[in-house]
Amino acid sequence: MPADRRRVMMLGLRGIPNVQGGVEKHVEMLAGRLTAHGWEVEVVGRRRYLPGRAPHFWNGIRVTPLWSPRMMALEAIVHTFLGVCIAALRRPDILHIHAVGPALLVPLARLMRLNVVVTHHGYDYDRQKWGGFAKSMLRTGERMGMRLAQGRIAISREIVETMGERYRVPVALVPNGVAVSRCDQATGILGEFGLTRRRYILLAARLVPEKRQIDLIRAYAKLENCGFDLVLAGGAEFVNAYEEEVRTLASRVPGVVLTGFQTGDRLAELFANAALFVLPSSHEGMPIALLEAMAYGLPVLASDIVANRQLGLPAGDYFPLGNIDALASAIAEKIASPPDEQEALAQTARVEAAYSWSSVALKTLEVYRAVTK
Repeated sequence: MPADRRRVMMLGLRGIPNVQGGVEKHVEMLAGRLTAHGWEVEVVGRRRYLPGRAPHFWNGIRVTPLWSPRMMALEAIVHTFLGVCIAALRRPDILHIHAVGPALLVPLARLMRLNVVVTHHGYDYDRQKWGGFAKSMLRTGERMGMRLAQGRIAISREIVETMGERYRVPVALVPNGVAVSRCDQATGILGEFGLTRRRYILLAARLVPEKRQIDLIRAYAKLENCGFDLVLAGGAEFVNAYEEEVRTLASRVPGVVLTGFQTGDRLAELFANAALFVLPSSHEGMPIALLEAMAYGLPVLASDIVANRQLGLPAGDYFPLGNIDALASAIAEKIASPPDEQEALAQTARVEAAYSWSSVALKTLEVYRAVTK
C-alpha cells in the first residue's frame, strides 16, 4: 500500500452493502468510487444490520460492525459516539459523518483533533416519527455539523441555500447519484408474489410515516379493479403502529402486495418490470429511489414537496401532497398512457448522464482536499 494513501472513515449509517435507507445507498456507492481514486475507506456500521460481528472487506471497503442499542431514539447517537472514539484511535485523514443526528458528535470529534466532513442528507427533524425532544436534538445536530465541521456537504441545492442563509457558512452541493443494477436473469420474485410484467405500480421505501404508503393504498383503492397490482417493497427497522396500520389496510384492499425489504437482483427485477413508480412521501432529502425508477425508464409520480420538485420533472409527474383524489386520478392517467420504448431509453440516458456516482465522488474529493490541504 502506498505510504501516501489517504484514509476516510464514514459514520452515521446502519451499514453497507444492501442495507435499507437512502444514506446507506449513498455511502455504499460513494465509498466504492473513492476506493477507485486511491482512498482507503472504512465504513463503521451498526452490528445488527450487518452479516457478521468481525470487521471484513467488501469491494475493497473495510466494513466495521459496531454495537449499538436496539432503541430508535438512541441507536444512531450511541453508535456515532463509539465510532468517533474509534476514529480518535485510528486517526483517519477524514472523518465523514452522514446526517444531522450523528452530527451532534462533531464537537467531540473536533476536540479529538479530527478532520470532520458532514453531509446533510435532509431535515430529519421534520420526520413524523420524532417527538419534540428528539427534533430539538436533531436541530442541534444540524447546527453543530454546519458550524463546527471543517467541510460541509448537502445533497440538494435547496439545503445548500438554506444552510448558507441559516448559518452563514459555505456548503458544497454534492447530489445523490444513480446506478441501475441490471438483472441478468429472472430471480423468480414476480412469480413468488403473483405479479405480471408491466401490470403493477411500485413504491420501494421503508415503512415509515413520512413515506405515506397509506396515502398510496387509499388512492389505489379508488381505482377499483384497474387491472394493476400495487407493490410496496420495504420494511421497518422497528415494530411500530404505522407498520401495523399499513399491513392492516393492505390486507383489506385487493391487489396490494407487500414484499418486505428487497435488494440486489430481486429489487432490480421489481424496478425493471413495473408499469409506474410512485413516491407519495412528505419528507425527502434527495430521493434516490425516484432517481433509480427514472433511470429504469419508468414513468413516475411524486408528491410536490420541495425535495422532489428539485429534480425538475414535468408538471404532470407531480401531485399535491396528501391529496388522495388527485393521486388516484394521476395514477389512472399514467397507467392509461404508458411511454414507448424510445421515450423510456431517452429518459434513462438523461438520468444516468445527470446523476453519475463518479461525479459525486469527484465533488466529494474536492471537499476532502480542501479540508486536508
